[in-house]
Amino acid sequence: MGTMGLALPWKARISSTLRERGTRVEPSEQFTGGPSADATDAASEDAALAAACRSGDLRAYERLYAMHGARMKNLARNVLGNPIDAEDAVQETFLKVQRSIAGFRGQSSFVTWTYRILINTCYDARRSRLRKKEVANDDSEETPRLEPRAPGAHPSLRMALERALAKLTQHQRDVFLLYEVEGFRHAEIAGMLEMTETASKNTLFQAKKNLRQMLEPPRSSAAEAR
Repeated sequence: MGTMGLALPWKARISSTLRERGTRVEPSEQFTGGPSADATDAASEDAALAAACRSGDLRAYERLYAMHGARMKNLARNVLGNPIDAEDAVQETFLKVQRSIAGFRGQSSFVTWTYRILINTCYDARRSRLRKKEVANDDSEETPRLEPRAPGAHPSLRMALERALAKLTQHQRDVFLLYEVEGFRHAEIAGMLEMTETASKNTLFQAKKNLRQMLEPPRSSAAEAR
């Protein structure tokens, strides 16, 4: 991503807010190194990242963006339907993280907590857009524009899937997107959507069942007679 994270508007706004509050903005010595595949190291890094952000270390926010910015924008784009709103939602999320970091208690991982803020920010944006009626009868209001990690789905199949997704409940659609499109685990989804892992699994099962019923071609009378 190069220096993309350094040029984001949220960096200057966070820096300004911290200066207004008299918070010292210094590099954190305890936050070093990259992500590890080992669960213990990942948890330690997550805790270190949270502590660094809490201390006002802007490099920690840059690290958070470098690690998750692209995935956050992809998720926001799938929820909101367009890249401009997605970019705004991600920037607003970083500002909310900065404003709310003092209240982070570690009940979930810091990264999961950040994604929860992103999802709620997307919900707020979607509700606001509907209230203002900025886009009347626009399918993009309810239909996620899928941006899978591994592109290659046939356009007609993708359009059919988007139409079917629009008919799911919000919870079913969000769990499906988080699990099948973004690749999150049920434990992570549970933390983001504030539900149990069992509820996440059951919701995904129901979402897939409904999608299968909508996407399967109707059986012919000849086939049914056999």
